[in-house]
Amino acid sequence: MEESTNLMLALFGLILIQYLLLNLVRFLKRYWWDPIRITKFMEKQGIRGPPYKFLHGSTAEANELMASSMAMPMELSHDVLSKIQPHFHSWIKLYGIDPLIPLFDPLLSEFFFLNIYETGRNILTWHGPTPRLVVGEPELAKEILSDRDGLFPKYEPPVFMKKLLGDGLVTSTGQKWARQRKLATQAFHTENLKGMIPKVIASVESMLENWIKLDGKEVDFFKDFTILTSEIISRTSFGSSYIEGKEIFTKIDELTLIAARNFETVRLPLLRMIFTYRKLVRNKDEVEAEKIEQDIKASVLKLIMAREKRKESGDGDDYGDDLLGSFMRAHHETGSITVDDIVDECKTFYFAGQETSSIMLSWASFLLAINTDWQDKVRMEVKQLFGDRSPSSEDSAAIARLKTMTMVLNEALRLYPPILNVLRTVARDCKVGDVLLPKGMHIQISQLVVHHDPSTWGDEGQLFSPEKFADGVAGATASGAAFFPFGFGPRFCVGQGLAMLEAKVALAMILQRYSFTLSPAYAHSPVSRLTCRPLHGIQAVLKRL
Repeated sequence: MEESTNLMLALFGLILIQYLLLNLVRFLKRYWWDPIRITKFMEKQGIRGPPYKFLHGSTAEANELMASSMAMPMELSHDVLSKIQPHFHSWIKLYGIDPLIPLFDPLLSEFFFLNIYETGRNILTWHGPTPRLVVGEPELAKEILSDRDGLFPKYEPPVFMKKLLGDGLVTSTGQKWARQRKLATQAFHTENLKGMIPKVIASVESMLENWIKLDGKEVDFFKDFTILTSEIISRTSFGSSYIEGKEIFTKIDELTLIAARNFETVRLPLLRMIFTYRKLVRNKDEVEAEKIEQDIKASVLKLIMAREKRKESGDGDDYGDDLLGSFMRAHHETGSITVDDIVDECKTFYFAGQETSSIMLSWASFLLAINTDWQDKVRMEVKQLFGDRSPSSEDSAAIARLKTMTMVLNEALRLYPPILNVLRTVARDCKVGDVLLPKGMHIQISQLVVHHDPSTWGDEGQLFSPEKFADGVAGATASGAAFFPFGFGPRFCVGQGLAMLEAKVALAMILQRYSFTLSPAYAHSPVSRLTCRPLHGIQAVLKRL
């Protein structure tokens, strides 16, 4: 009996040792051998990057460079890549040159250094042991984003992004994404956008009433436009107001901050396993994020219940023709979407509908404040179309004809794109352009790198020059993917129409009443907080016309 027990113990010990050895081999393959192999594989194709650091990859260096760049404002310039994405700026300068170039020749070295964007705009970085190709070439970006074969799907978002957006339109994939995309597209159809104009106007008028007492005084565009776009998305998509949804916006902003500061964080394997399956090891951000997530869900459920009660009481024949109504009809009539799905979509649109619109409007106003000649041009165009009256729901065609304003908005989106990155993964070994990509590699397409690329926009690409968009986006660049502030391909932003509509209406109504210049108190500090934010706001001085 004792001999049998010892044999069993020996067998168990052998199995345990084999298990541990197998996992050790897997660990070393993923965290040591694969990075070496992939680095050499990409270098042979002329793509280099910061060296892989065991466990953390290049994330520690990225975080250090970003923290340093946020510490101080910069001079008043639109050459902002080194400020917003300093790690990309630094790595492109160091590794963007094709390694076959004879750098020992100082004349050639100087020439190629000054033209790094022309010789290599794609770099290899590391998110922990996962290789990440940062794409800065428009044609490569276009091919990846135009993906029709499922080669480059969205990859599983980081845990904090998942809490912020759930499994909504931005993060979902496959049939679920297609189903929810269709519902959202219907809600933002051209005819529905026309019906939103009075709500947009009412929201802008409310803001302008508060500005009456600020004649000759300072206003923070970013602060006020954040409230304005929150009001607009609340009225147009959720049948409520900014006051009713204020708690949701506040909580989403708090969760955005947590997600942004953890964007480059890499979890060690053991801690990730414990966090995922046991929830025993959680830091302050993880505890806070979970609580905020639950608070947001509770607030969104209140909106859903209020809509349910309105329908039951007979106050409305339907759930409404806005975004929330379309999701609720799908839930009740076809069962194609669950209540949790509705919550996730509401989180997505509360974030995306407010954040990107407020940032676009803020940077456009900033550019007009320091380029008063263009401010006068846009004002003249507005007065020619509308005189001194506010646009109305009958003016959708006239709003679309605001050519000069559209040029300014496009230039603002080029210089300061609200969304800074598009993320994808490689589903299987494939070739894009002349580059071979291994399965499992992540792809990070930086709008900022592409939008500021001198090989596309010229040596003066960092200057504000809306005239480049005089013939539309197609006339501004030879590559259709050299300008993609709202994304590109089948997953372009479904709310693009509303964002442009509210920006045009708001600017038109402001310019009819005010001129404005940048305040001496303004500190130029655009930073990456998932989006391209002005860290200290945008202070301007208003003057009543």
